[in-house]
Amino acid sequence: MTNLKFRVMVPLAIALISLTCSASLRAETEPRSKPLEVGDKADNFTLQSLGHKEFTLFKHLKKGPVVLLVLRGYPGYQCPVCTRQAGDYLAHAEKFAELNAQVVMIYPGPSEELQARAEEFLGDRTMPENFHFLIDPDYEFTNQYALRWDEPRETAYPSTFVLDQEGLVKLAVISHSHGGRTKASDSLKALGKEPKE
Repeated sequence: MTNLKFRVMVPLAIALISLTCSASLRAETEPRSKPLEVGDKADNFTLQSLGHKEFTLFKHLKKGPVVLLVLRGYPGYQCPVCTRQAGDYLAHAEKFAELNAQVVMIYPGPSEELQARAEEFLGDRTMPENFHFLIDPDYEFTNQYALRWDEPRETAYPSTFVLDQEGLVKLAVISHSHGGRTKASDSLKALGKEPKE
């Protein structure tokens, strides 16, 4: 009798575990219905740098908090507001490093020519060790995070998310215009550091 129970229960348990695992995988890859808000948990994603190195969010959160900057990519020109914002964050790289925080800049767009356009945007800037410049081919991340600005000559809503080490959102700023960007000081405050200018 015990043997019969074992033969019935084990396949049932395996089936339940499989269903649970596949449901959590689907939840991780399905697009969000609305962008992240303060208090939400960020979804995992994997993108590549210009040097073809993989960046997986959850792996990097183990090292410390993460600031996600979603840029506009190339809507027919290199966005001057994105250029200024990237420069501001790079100028504060040491302050982010002091907090063990990583800054991730995401450059979205159609996969064709995206690498070349991203290289053009970056120019001769070098990324500090705690900065990552990632490309988002065909808006995979942008769609997953519900940030696609699907209008002529638009790409993604410029956005900033500050995530603690658990992946919880401490700051969420989504601009529905070309302006309205966060400054590095805004993200540093969300990380608990009052910047001295």
